[in-house]
Amino acid sequence: MQVLQVQLEVGPDPAEVGRARRWARSRLAGSGIGDDEPLAETLVLLISELVTNAVVHTGCPAVLRMLFAAEGGVRVEVADASDRPPQPRHAEGEDTNGRGLELVDGLADRWGWQREGAGKSIWCEVDRAPVTPASGPGAVAPGRVRC
Repeated sequence: MQVLQVQLEVGPDPAEVGRARRWARSRLAGSGIGDDEPLAETLVLLISELVTNAVVHTGCPAVLRMLFAAEGGVRVEVADASDRPPQPRHAEGEDTNGRGLELVDGLADRWGWQREGAGKSIWCEVDRAPVTPASGPGAVAPGRVRC
């Protein structure tokens, strides 16, 4: 399995989350995942949640990595200097935070965490659905005529 890895160092400032999203969009486009693909939106949301968690809950710099597998799947990792395991919480009603890991759990195909050096890395993976002739670019719906 061939993998391309890119990474970005993220400072301990909440404004860095926006920079991480912009950087991720450009790397996704460079890997052939278009801005208009649902996969791109899902990955940017996952990145936003994981980077926000690292910045807000540790107050330390972090490293965002994206790994692109030859088969089309994408793995996102955010490593930080805190050795505290992630603490999934359940947000209630009007709560404005506490939903990050619930979103990750709902959107990613797989996720988890592991110790990395003196800190940890939280990761998630999203599989890319293969483009089939019936659903790919330029496909013609059954019963339709291409003009």
